[in-house]
Amino acid sequence: MAIITGGAGGIGSATVRRFVEEGARVGIADVDEARGRALADALGDAALFLRCDHGNPDDCRAAVAAVVTRWGQLDILFNNAGIGWTGTFDEVADGQVAELMRANLVGPLLMTRAALPALRERGQALRARNVSPVVVFTASGLGLHARPAVSLYTVTKHGVVGLMRSLALDEGPNNVRVNAICPGIVETSLMYRTMARWGDAQTILERSRQEAPLRRIADTSDVANAAVFLASDEAKALHGACLVVDGGVHG
Repeated sequence: MAIITGGAGGIGSATVRRFVEEGARVGIADVDEARGRALADALGDAALFLRCDHGNPDDCRAAVAAVVTRWGQLDILFNNAGIGWTGTFDEVADGQVAELMRANLVGPLLMTRAALPALRERGQALRARNVSPVVVFTASGLGLHARPAVSLYTVTKHGVVGLMRSLALDEGPNNVRVNAICPGIVETSLMYRTMARWGDAQTILERSRQEAPLRRIADTSDVANAAVFLASDEAKALHGACLVVDGGVHG
């Protein structure tokens, strides 16, 4: 039983579908009601749309309660929702600072805090089987490194990695695993909107491919597959880890 934030978007919807393929029941947490409900309807009883702004603690608690009421437990939280931004510190307006921090860092923190009581309960129930419930974050390669002209976005994603690592230390004794995916550029509608601030998105995309040793960049299925792995019992010894999905850009 899982909650995926940003579940109606590119990476989120791909991950929702992959989780359902693996037999999971998924709460699709998103503010995009049209796309979220359409996805839930397409997946039938395996999915539940949750109208949730993860920057609102009441929405977070309600989403967790809805999943536990519907399916009896919560095993997986995938903190995937977030927004992109390009620009130096001087180019970011005051309001955009707050927006980015809320979407990319405060939201995942609030959602995790709301989910932890249910996850800890599952952790105790699963301890004898040597497996754990899981929190997975979508961070970024820019949570581990830095590049010019993406300053504030880089700050938020470093914060996500720090949050993940801190939670891993705190929640390990509760038998809750915590990890992060650090994608590079992923071809989604969000990516195109973000890249448009830099110039022609297709040109930037091709340059990114050439920077990658594999000469390709990740697509949504690559990130979805990484999330499935980290959430699975096959990854039961992975804790406090960053799984980089970027075609080898950062070695």
